[in-house]
Amino acid sequence: MADADLHIDCRADDGGWLCHVTVSDGTSFTEHEVSVSQAELLRYGADSTSLVALVSESFAFLLDREPKESILRKFAISDIETYFAEFGRR
Repeated sequence: MADADLHIDCRADDGGWLCHVTVSDGTSFTEHEVSVSQAELLRYGADSTSLVALVSESFAFLLDREPKESILRKFAISDIETYFAEFGRR
């Protein structure tokens, strides 16, 4: 995740959370909408107080594997496992 800055803003939404994530590298940025259900939060060993940390760690994981432009613009956090099975074993 070299040289990428994240800005994460989460709000409660339908039994879970919706997080708006901006990824900037100093020259350009991308915006993403990530949903996190209560079940996903528990599955990944987090709680509402560590929600932003979970989303941040998830983006660090993704950015270690692909450029910000390749990250889906809208997805559920568990969708990451569809593309990177090792995400669920972290």
